[in-house]
Amino acid sequence: MASKDRILRLKEETRCNILDASLKIVKEGGWDALSMRKIADEIEYTAPIIYEYYSNKGAILLELTRKGFLLLAKDLQAAKDKHRLPAKQLEAMWLAYWNFAFAEKELYQVMYGVETSCCEMAKKMPESEMPMDLIWDVIVELMLPHVGTEEEICIKYYTFWSVIHGLISINMVNRGNTAETNHEVLKTAISGIIRSIKG
Repeated sequence: MASKDRILRLKEETRCNILDASLKIVKEGGWDALSMRKIADEIEYTAPIIYEYYSNKGAILLELTRKGFLLLAKDLQAAKDKHRLPAKQLEAMWLAYWNFAFAEKELYQVMYGVETSCCEMAKKMPESEMPMDLIWDVIVELMLPHVGTEEEICIKYYTFWSVIHGLISINMVNRGNTAETNHEVLKTAISGIIRSIKG
């Protein structure tokens, strides 16, 4: 039994090493630099062993995307938990979203297809819905006592997301302003949208 557990643990470690190596390669050379051969070289394995864990580069991208959504959801939940009022929760969550995008730039890029092609399968994974669900629930809470229709809630969510994702994307392709200006635009957008929900 102990040896079976050890084998499973070693397999999981190898999986994690492959993902870590992939991110390292991307951070150093961009998404175009990622290849199965480079991953194998990085962790000092042969390419066929990498294929035992991931059938192709797309499978690695999908796993990195899943990892990104889980980390983002964790950050959003932590930001929400620091506040009691829905307006403060939303502000903290969108600021956490912004911070995640730049702290985990490569993951964000693959999650949302910024400067890389986004995997179609990622849109179908349940983890991709987690960040939206967390924010959606707080928008509903902020709208109380009037509970908006699904369409109204959807409009508020996508207003937030399009403004903040747009600002992030602009900065990732090096067309943004100074950090101070970006932060001011971000806070102005968040507070304006919150006022429109409460209004």
